[in-house]
Amino acid sequence: MAADPPGSRLRRYAPEEQVVARIELSGPQRRRPSVHAGIDVRGDGSTEAYVGRVRRHALDVGKNEDAIAALRRAVVQA
Repeated sequence: MAADPPGSRLRRYAPEEQVVARIELSGPQRRRPSVHAGIDVRGDGSTEAYVGRVRRHALDVGKNEDAIAALRRAVVQA
């Protein structure tokens, strides 16, 4: 039995493409929050901050910044 059968339609995802954990923030309103943001933790241990709910947009991380600082900067501006 072959490890990768020919014609297989399954896609293999690299660890940096997999989301292991997600932290989402929304608020300050309860019913229709105006801010949606969060951090994805990838399979290789890297983190990526984003804004948006359905259409997530990755945040640019500054030179001396990590994902949490980039998320804080984006949420405070909103």
